[in-house]
Amino acid sequence: MCGIAGVWEFNQPADLKLLARMTDVMSHRGPDGEGHWLHPKGQLALGHRRLSIIDLSEHGTQPMHYLKGRLSLTFNGEIYNYIELKQELIKDGYTFDTHTDSEVIMAAYLKWGKACVSHFDGMFAFALWDDLTQELWLARDRFGEKPLFYTIDENRIVFASEIKALWAYGIPKKVRPEAVYSYLLFGSIEHKDHLDLSFFQDVYKLEPAHHLTVKDGQILQKKRYWDVSTHSQAIDLEDAQTEFYRLLSQSVSRRLRSDVAVGSSLSGGLDSSSIVCLIDQIKAQGQIQKTFSARFPGFSKDEGIHIDKVLRQTKNAQGISVFPDEDSMINNWHRIVYHQDEPFGSLSIAAQFEVMQLAKMNHVTVLLDGQGADESLAGYRFYYKTYYSELQKSNKHLYRQEQNAFAELFGTPFNEIDLKTRIRQQAPVLFRKMAQLKRQLLPISDPYFAGIDTEMVRNYRHLQVPIEQFENLKDHLYHSSFKQGLSELLRYADRNSMAHSVEVRLPFLSHELVEFIFSLPSEMLIRNGWSKYILRHAMQHTIPSEIAWRKDKIGYEPPQSKILNHPFFQKEIVESRTKLLDLKVIHKAYD
Repeated sequence: MCGIAGVWEFNQPADLKLLARMTDVMSHRGPDGEGHWLHPKGQLALGHRRLSIIDLSEHGTQPMHYLKGRLSLTFNGEIYNYIELKQELIKDGYTFDTHTDSEVIMAAYLKWGKACVSHFDGMFAFALWDDLTQELWLARDRFGEKPLFYTIDENRIVFASEIKALWAYGIPKKVRPEAVYSYLLFGSIEHKDHLDLSFFQDVYKLEPAHHLTVKDGQILQKKRYWDVSTHSQAIDLEDAQTEFYRLLSQSVSRRLRSDVAVGSSLSGGLDSSSIVCLIDQIKAQGQIQKTFSARFPGFSKDEGIHIDKVLRQTKNAQGISVFPDEDSMINNWHRIVYHQDEPFGSLSIAAQFEVMQLAKMNHVTVLLDGQGADESLAGYRFYYKTYYSELQKSNKHLYRQEQNAFAELFGTPFNEIDLKTRIRQQAPVLFRKMAQLKRQLLPISDPYFAGIDTEMVRNYRHLQVPIEQFENLKDHLYHSSFKQGLSELLRYADRNSMAHSVEVRLPFLSHELVEFIFSLPSEMLIRNGWSKYILRHAMQHTIPSEIAWRKDKIGYEPPQSKILNHPFFQKEIVESRTKLLDLKVIHKAYD
């Protein structure tokens, strides 16, 4: 896990001092070393900050070169199946001077060309220069676990792992007005149809599962190299749970590959508990797994009782907890904002920040975490509405069964499929048009627009509400996994972990596992009133039964209302409102 940066000046020499500024501002991503390389022609420069995980020797220093300097690479991330790939490449005659996965990337590129990314099981963002073809090739992993931002014009392309590195190079820091409008009104900065947009003007994200080629001063090609099919296969539950367990176990095992200490994040929920217990089975007898948790004693949503149940189930886990409160969140607040670069909307991010800090304090560099399961396995309550609406149209018998099962399980009927939802599902295009017409007809001073500046409302109220309605569960899960939802959570985790030079690995984002999950019939995801049914069924003998069949879902949820009423945050809110009024972003402050 590292920080990467680079610049290709098309019409003048590259400035290594500016490149060094870029890597310096990302020193938290790689405190173990740095490297800068300037192409002999002087116009291309690559930079790197190193967090040593695999091959801790100097042989792992980047930028790294291969085949007598034909290829040069700066790489952030991990290729979990690099051992298997290396063995295959050695059989084909490729040689290696290091034990790194970085060198495997370059050999794989020589063997398979740009199709090599399809062979990688990993999280990655890298830039590879091919001196033979005179091409700069940028690539990002399938889910966007690792960030890659860039700006390009007729004079240069500049790229980095974090936006602040682009500012260090001198790229103007200017927000996109439509992103501000969307965030203030809808709480989201992401656009489902333009996943390359960031919060800032002329700063782009390389989309997940994409690679981009620059040649002769322009983007020669940007291509998506992977996608998931939502077509369901015919499979019975026992076979499905056996294959699910195999794929999740394989994913956890590969993500334990490291030359430094590996621990895990434990919230007490189904996802993180599954990972902790699988690690306990996989690790050698007596090898301690440190787990890190956030606790909120006295708060109704404290997960301590569930965390303790998981730890009692394991043989070699040592639980370590942090107790975020108003004081710790206040102390960390400006650091969190600095590291995130873009807006966020919940204090749960502050609890996660302290968990990563706790791991660093306990000399653990790699953490396995349960993120990504909710979006593919239907872990949120709102997925029920989509699934039950789908069944209501396609299978009324199963719909009645599921409604009865839900009522029996939770002691209350599921009654969220109201008239508005039915209209939205039966006539989604008409519904969107009517909603758009409503926004156009409302006075710009209407409370609906939350006090946003009237000129901004005039310019952007044509934007669609970034809330979709889906005809079936699979489409909803696809949207959450690949368009809006997961990507923001991955950004929070990457910046929070790297702020402390800690690497987060996510077993539920094995592409083989996700492909399998999306191939399952929807009734294996929500069944008998239970969400994540296949996960519960597969893990019920590995994790405590009380965890496998928990009805509630919490995670790292602090007492947000109480904390935000603290004088410090009230002062921050007032000052922010004043700034927004002065900048004419808002004309009135709404609570």
